[in-house]
Order: sequence, then C-alpha cells, then structure tokens
Amino acid sequence: MDSITLQGVLPNVFRERTDIHSDVWLADVTFSRGKTYLIEAASGTGKSSLFAYLLGYRRDYSGIISFDGADVSRYSVSQWTEQRRSHLAMLFQELRLFPELTAMENVQIKNQLSGHKTEDEIRRWFERLGIADKVDAKVGRMSFGQQQRVALLRALVQPFDFLLADEPVSHLDEANSNVMAELMREEADRQGAAILLSSIGKHPAMHYDHVFKL
Repeated sequence: MDSITLQGVLPNVFRERTDIHSDVWLADVTFSRGKTYLIEAASGTGKSSLFAYLLGYRRDYSGIISFDGADVSRYSVSQWTEQRRSHLAMLFQELRLFPELTAMENVQIKNQLSGHKTEDEIRRWFERLGIADKVDAKVGRMSFGQQQRVALLRALVQPFDFLLADEPVSHLDEANSNVMAELMREEADRQGAAILLSSIGKHPAMHYDHVFKL
C-alpha cells in the first residue's frame, strides 16, 4: 500500500459541533508510504478514533477513507485481515498485551503469523530496549513503561507499509524514548514504510515530514 487518503472524515460524535479546527477532520489529507507524520492532539479530539478507523475496527464516521484510492468502507472481513497482516502495524495506546503470557510469548504471537523475524533478532531488540531480563517475565508483572516496549516489538515483527503508533512513549524516559524511535525508524526504513505517530504532548525526537494538529 502506498497511500492512505482521508476526504472530509469526521467522527459521528463530532457531527453537531461547529467549532472544528483541525488539519485532519473535514480536510483532504494523504499519508504517503516512506514518510513520517506526527499528529498532535488534545485529549478528547479523536486521535485514537482515527487509528481505529484506519484499522477498520470502527466505522462511526462520515467522509471517505481510501487505501490506494479504494474506499475502505467496501472492504470485506478478509480484505481487512490482509491489510492488518501485511500492510498495517499498530502500537495501541492501551497496548492490548496478554498479561498472563511472557514478554516473548506476546511478541511471538504476532511473529509466528509470518515468521518475519528470527528469535535472535527479537532478543537483540529486547537488549536494546533494556528489557532483556524480562523476556520470560509475565507481562502482567511488568511496569507500564516496560509493557510499552514489549508492545512496540510486537508491532514491529510483521511486514507493514504503515506503522501506526498511538502515544508510544507516554510512560518512557528520554533515553528509552530515543531507543524506541531508533527501532521504529530503522524498521520503517528497512521496509520503505511510513510512520504515523500521535501525541498529546510527549513524542519521540524524530524528523517528521509533516505535523498535523488534530
């Protein structure tokens, strides 16, 4: 997939509002593969909703979202499954990890679908993120910041054209935030992919091709 386009998109919950001042909502916006984007937003302005729309998890909006010119409202379940398996990777704000599984098991759940990374590669990522000692620890016993790093690794162990990251460093210090940014950048560059990252104030120090105000 080379492009994601929004045309006049607006969450239904905002339909009656007359004070929408946004670079995204009700606008014509295109996100292109290979670029890096930051969406700056205040709480309650719909950033998590935007990602849910792009993943096909929700359809409570007006307007049109297109992937390479195809209206996603017409996608079948199998088409959405293929998009999420091969084209869209997601780091959720709420992480959506399995607390009863270990950190490695959480990452391998995704990796085993495609065999995208070797276990040695994944372990090196754990080391770079400073959580090598947590590989076999159950996620439910880890701090939220540690869980954020596990969730990033799970997002990266698949083919993707667009990496979506919803507040990926909200609970990390600057050093760990920088390492996460490096990993995202390296893997996106390797795959020629775009990064679409949201923030309500704290975001990685990366070069952004465009900054949108939601």
